[in-house]
Amino acid sequence: MTHISIIGTGAMAQAISGIVTKGGNTVELLGQSDAARSITGDIVVLAVPYPAVDQVIAERPGQFDGKIVVDITNPLNFETFDSLVVPAEGSAAQVIAEKLPNSTVLKAFNTTFAGTLASGAVGPLPTTVLIAGDDSDAKATLSGIVSAGGVKAVDAGALKRAREMEALGFLQLTLAASERISWTGGFGVAA
Repeated sequence: MTHISIIGTGAMAQAISGIVTKGGNTVELLGQSDAARSITGDIVVLAVPYPAVDQVIAERPGQFDGKIVVDITNPLNFETFDSLVVPAEGSAAQVIAEKLPNSTVLKAFNTTFAGTLASGAVGPLPTTVLIAGDDSDAKATLSGIVSAGGVKAVDAGALKRAREMEALGFLQLTLAASERISWTGGFGVAA
């Protein structure tokens, strides 16, 4: 059994929490009022908007060391909603990894909506969580948790693949925000 700390309490945090507990693992949700509480999980999920990540890291110095940190953010320009705010050759996950050099950073959950995580389906397809990272053991651990929770997991490659995942997440969000797809729809992976 793995204990997971989720920083954030919104829809995605709740959906990820459901997957974690369904698979027999334990979870703690940490909201804005919990900044003084220490992180107790072996895995930490950053379920906050990308602009909040710096504050979350600053409020918890050293608490991410030695942990698997899962970045679920999509680094959108929230003012214009028409671009990503990270360098063209980089990603939010890579930026976070640079800020947390004593952690193992993975990118996951950013290409799914809360509704598809909770239901386990995207239309007729099973919900698939893409996982990118440079540590195969960490990816296998997260993949096992996701799979035990009833959702499909696919290894998307090295952490540098987070850039493409973030572009896909951005496209999906803009399609949903413009009502071209529903918030319970999205992209599925058929294998």
